[in-house]
Amino acid sequence: MAKPVVAILGTFNTKGREFEYLIKAIQKAGAEVLTIDTGIGDPQCIKPDISSDEVAEAAGVKVAGLKEKSDRGYAIKCMVSGAEKILSKLYEDERINAVIGLGGSAGTTIGTSAMRMLPVGFPKMMISTVASGNVRPHVGEKDIIMMNSVVDIAGINRISSAILTNAANAIAGMVTGPAAEIADEKPLIVATMFGVTTPCVTKAKDYLEAAGYEVIVFSASGVGGKTMEALIESGMIRGVLDVTTTEWCDELVGGILGAGPDRLDAAALCGIPQVVSVGALDMVNFGSKETVPDKFKGRNFYEHNATVTLMRTTKEENVETGAVIAGKLSKSTAPCSLFIPLKGVSMIDAEGMPFYGPEEDRALFDALRKSCSDNVKIVEKDMHINDEDFALAMAMELERMLKEER
Repeated sequence: MAKPVVAILGTFNTKGREFEYLIKAIQKAGAEVLTIDTGIGDPQCIKPDISSDEVAEAAGVKVAGLKEKSDRGYAIKCMVSGAEKILSKLYEDERINAVIGLGGSAGTTIGTSAMRMLPVGFPKMMISTVASGNVRPHVGEKDIIMMNSVVDIAGINRISSAILTNAANAIAGMVTGPAAEIADEKPLIVATMFGVTTPCVTKAKDYLEAAGYEVIVFSASGVGGKTMEALIESGMIRGVLDVTTTEWCDELVGGILGAGPDRLDAAALCGIPQVVSVGALDMVNFGSKETVPDKFKGRNFYEHNATVTLMRTTKEENVETGAVIAGKLSKSTAPCSLFIPLKGVSMIDAEGMPFYGPEEDRALFDALRKSCSDNVKIVEKDMHINDEDFALAMAMELERMLKEER
C-alpha cells in the first residue's frame, strides 16, 4: 500500500537546509514527500520535485524575468498565484494528502495563500516566524495550523530541530493515523453563536438534531461568520439558523470582530432557507480596555474578561445596523424569517444587566421593521432571546421551511 504524500512548500533557495531536515523527519515519521519550490533563486541542498520555474510559469511569468525586474513584492505576488494553481491541481489530481510549509513573512504569505485554496479538513500546517502574532490574514477561514518557529528559520540547532521534528511528526500523524469517522449523512444546517446567545442556540440545535439534521455552529467572531458564508456558498448547506448577527456591529462601528461587507449575503443570494435573529446586536467588541479607541471615551463598557471589552451600541448605531441587515435579508430568494425578541438581544441585555437598553433595542427593531421588504417574514415575540420558547420557535420555523422545500 502506497504511503501518504505530504507536499512541502517553500523557498528552497533560502531555506534549503531547513527543508532538507524537515523532509527527512517526515519520511522517518512514515510519509512520503513532494517538494514545491516557491523561491526565485537556485535551490540549496535538494532538487525540488516541482521547480520554481514551473511555479512561475503557472502564474504566467518566468523566474528569469522576476530576477531581472528585481521587485520583491511583485515576485511574491507572482509566486503566490503560481503556488495556488500548482497546489490546487495536485489536490484535484489526488496526488497529495497534506501540505506543510515553513518561512518568514514572505514564505508564510506564499505558503498560506496556497493552502487557503484547499478545503477544510485537508491537513495544512505552516511553521512560521510570525505565528505568534496576528495570524488572521494568513489563516483566513481555513483550518491552517500555524506553528511558531520560536527562533528564526536560519539553520538547524537544538531549538529549530525540535520544532521541525514536532511539525514533521504532527503532519505525518494527520495522514498516517485513522481517518475521521463520518456519521450518517444528514441535511446540514449552520448556526451562529456567541457566549451571550449560547442558551438560545444550544436549545435550537438540540431540537433540530433530534429532528434529524446535523447542525454546525460557528462563533460570531468575524472569521466564524466569513467561514460560514463560504460554506453556504459551497452548496453543502440546506438551512441557516443565523441567531447571532453581532458581527455587523463591529463592521459598522469599528470593533475587532467584523466579518466583512458580504456577511448575510450567501443564504439570501444562493436561495437557502434561513431564520435570522438579532443576537448580540447590543455590543461592539474590542480587546483589553486600553485598546479601545479614544473616540469612544465615555461610552457604556463591560469588561468581559482581561482581553475582551464590550461596548453598548447606541440608538443611532442600531438604526444603521438594522437598516443594513434588513437590506441584506430583503435580497432573499428563498424563505426568510426574522425573529425579534422584544425583551432583549443578549445575556447582558436584560433587566438588571449592564447592557439593558429598551430604547436602543426599540431603535433597532423599528429600523428592521421599516427596512425589510415583504419577502422577509417578521416574527416578534415578547420574550428574551435566550428564553427556551424563543429558541424553539426559531428551530421549528426552520424545520417547517425545510420540510416545505423538500
